[in-house]
Amino acid sequence: MGLLARTGLDRFNPAQGGARGMRIAATGLLVAMAAVYLLARSQEAAGPAFWGYVRAFAEAAMVGGLADWFAVTALFRHPLGLPIPHTAIIPRNKDRIGGALATFLRDNFLIPTVVARRMRRVDVAAAAGRFLAQPPSGEGRLREGASRLIATILESLDDDRLGGMVKGAVVARLKALDIAPLLGQSLRAAIAEDRHVPLLDSIITWAGRTLAANEAMIRDMVHNRAGAVMRWTGLDERLANAIVDGLYKLLSEMADDPAHPLRAKAEEGLATLALDLQYDPAMREKVARLKAEIIASPAVGAWIDGLWQQARDGLLRATRDPQAAMAGRFGEALRQLGETLQQDARLRATINQFARRAAVGAVAAYGDAIVRLVSDTIRGWDAQTVTDRLESAVGRDLQYIRINGTVVGGLVGVTIHAANAWL
Repeated sequence: MGLLARTGLDRFNPAQGGARGMRIAATGLLVAMAAVYLLARSQEAAGPAFWGYVRAFAEAAMVGGLADWFAVTALFRHPLGLPIPHTAIIPRNKDRIGGALATFLRDNFLIPTVVARRMRRVDVAAAAGRFLAQPPSGEGRLREGASRLIATILESLDDDRLGGMVKGAVVARLKALDIAPLLGQSLRAAIAEDRHVPLLDSIITWAGRTLAANEAMIRDMVHNRAGAVMRWTGLDERLANAIVDGLYKLLSEMADDPAHPLRAKAEEGLATLALDLQYDPAMREKVARLKAEIIASPAVGAWIDGLWQQARDGLLRATRDPQAAMAGRFGEALRQLGETLQQDARLRATINQFARRAAVGAVAAYGDAIVRLVSDTIRGWDAQTVTDRLESAVGRDLQYIRINGTVVGGLVGVTIHAANAWL
């Protein structure tokens, strides 16, 4: 019974009461025909010819009812417990039925061409867009159930292993990224739109602050490198003042004059750097080495670890409280995504194509495994219990067959009796 509970066959129990009632009705009709037959047989000799028709109807009805009872019973068990050949068909052929069902499933459903043809008629992207843009009010239980399932899966997975896979994928993606051309294109676009000017201004401001912070060090350097005569005459201090004042003046002029020659030289250098980043193999190799060193540094590793933990914690919070998640920025982003899916035909076509390929790929990769699962599961079922469950599920219709056989048999008997009486 535990296996049946896992496979879902115990859900057939609600139909058992209806099948039992129809079995009682069919059996009662058969008993009633037997009583009518006995009554008609006792009245036929001395009574009117009407009793002959009644006897013929009841006699043929008993034959038809008994024949259909035998046929229906033989599907599931041996009639009266007798080992009659070709009876108890379902218990004896349970494994063969399972194999035939699995073959039918494989030949009619789990074929890549069939799945692809059916998936072409399914607009997955539009359905997802409608659900995200305007979630139905009756989907609360579905959403909560899906959220609990996702949260359970996330919590049950090995955090170190899953996190290692995610972080490994991020690192591999960063390593595969050729960043030098991207930097060159971004720098070139910034220069073309004068978006580099604030950068130069910031560099000049930073240089002024650095000079002010290290003014004493510059004076000490001039004093230490000056000769004894210059120190004795005080020329070293005058030279240091001239150097510091000249640097301050240069930085001030560069800050005030956008057309300053040094600023033009800096812009020229930035333009050259943008070209080298895009087209110079040596520069691109240098940037690649620098990128590799940065990725291998412990600081970047800790940063990626933090990103993974934040993403995992955010997903868990969202799945534990889907209503709050849908009410915040995440929910607004999902609703915007749903509206985009409904409006953008090209995006829908791309997502539907991906869904179709994923379904076809899953069938191609796991179709045989699904077929084996169905076949092996049916083979593992208990024959008697499965028989009882299936009989309860379809028993109502089977008892109708017995009732119909009784009535039709009676009508055929009356017809034959009338033909004999008239001819």
